[in-house]
Amino acid sequence: MEAVIGLKEACRMIENGELSAAELLTQCSKRADSVEPILKAFTKRESLSNLIAQSGSGPLMGIPVAVKDIIETKDLSTTYGSSIYKDHTPKEDAPIIKRIRSLGGVVFGKTITTEFAWRHPGQTTNPWNSRHTPGGSSSGSAAAVACGIVPLAIGSQTVGSIVRPAAFCGIVGFKASYGAIPKDGVHPVADSLDHIGFFTRSVDDAALAFNLLKNIDQLEHGAILLPNAELDSSSYFSETKKPRFALLKTPFDHLISEDQSRALQLAKDQLLLAGATIDELELPQTYWDGIDALHVVMACEAAVTHEDHLKSHFDQLSVHIKELGSRGSAHLAGDYIRAKKLQNKLRNSVGQIFEKYDSILSAPALGEAPEGLDSTGDPIFCALWSFLGVPSIALPFLTTSNGLPIGIQLVGNYKEDSKLLNIAKFTEQHLRSHPLSIANKDKIVIPKMV
Repeated sequence: MEAVIGLKEACRMIENGELSAAELLTQCSKRADSVEPILKAFTKRESLSNLIAQSGSGPLMGIPVAVKDIIETKDLSTTYGSSIYKDHTPKEDAPIIKRIRSLGGVVFGKTITTEFAWRHPGQTTNPWNSRHTPGGSSSGSAAAVACGIVPLAIGSQTVGSIVRPAAFCGIVGFKASYGAIPKDGVHPVADSLDHIGFFTRSVDDAALAFNLLKNIDQLEHGAILLPNAELDSSSYFSETKKPRFALLKTPFDHLISEDQSRALQLAKDQLLLAGATIDELELPQTYWDGIDALHVVMACEAAVTHEDHLKSHFDQLSVHIKELGSRGSAHLAGDYIRAKKLQNKLRNSVGQIFEKYDSILSAPALGEAPEGLDSTGDPIFCALWSFLGVPSIALPFLTTSNGLPIGIQLVGNYKEDSKLLNIAKFTEQHLRSHPLSIANKDKIVIPKMV
């Protein structure tokens, strides 16, 4: 096992002159060289000389960022995980890439995604065991951070594509509120469901990425402006006022593995010892109807997005995109309108839950990463929060008897991203005390390739 520094620490060390940008980029390039033959996280990487030359000044000076290959970059090909675009190089960077570069950061490489960020997996393996999936669709981004190649990676989530792979790879995965992070220049799955988010090694790192890369204007359709996340638990909690959690009971709990159930129970026990209050929460059925509605919205919007692909490149598409487009085309306009109405209704009503609770605690996935690379796992425990557009975060917690990570998921109220990150920080601090925690180190431990 090896220990590597995270985003916040790397920024501090470079700013203070304890580490140069060239030294960090060299370390990361060497790490990638050593593990990529097995990990296969990248479709394309920048050369070390280009990385050093492109490093600028600013709060992200010299920080290598891995970027999911549905996000447009002008100097690296963007294939969207499809053979249709194997030679495609965009004319300009997506806004979030422009922001990274303006802050001094560099695009280390483009990470493997499922085809058009939907189901059909790439070659990326799980860093803890290469026979297992890293999750998806942000497969390469999660694996690159988990394996210590980069301290920050950009991913996207339409159903469960940040939280689930973060849990499978044993890192932090933060999906901000819908519209909080720029997403122009990102190939859509379904525009009204797509979120951009971050993979990091700690909550501190996720908060830093959020503060630096969130929207600073409302030029994009659907963009929202949120305050910085200041990780100061005293602003929310005190000795007499501790976090209030709702432990979610779902219709799908029978699908959860014994290890995942154990992780939730241990997390509950640890948080209670820290002074938190935890109640069980059962949502009305109308919320679970939202998952069916999500699939209606996604299919309808994807059918429009892929209309030309389905007409002109049908033979180059996987069965998954063909099936998604077919379902979308079969829906009536009324199906879509009703699903969108339910989305708005539930997003507005979920705030009532957060009047009583600070965060919802739930599973991020069914359990450890499944064996095999033909599937990226079931996103059912992330789907509702993507439909509602509320922020959610995966935290690493335990390892199973197979040596694979198990995480937990925390969910916050819409637009209350700062509060959720503070609750996640509180949780991270108290879960670290457990002897089975993979985060039980001053510096996050990363796996050797198996």
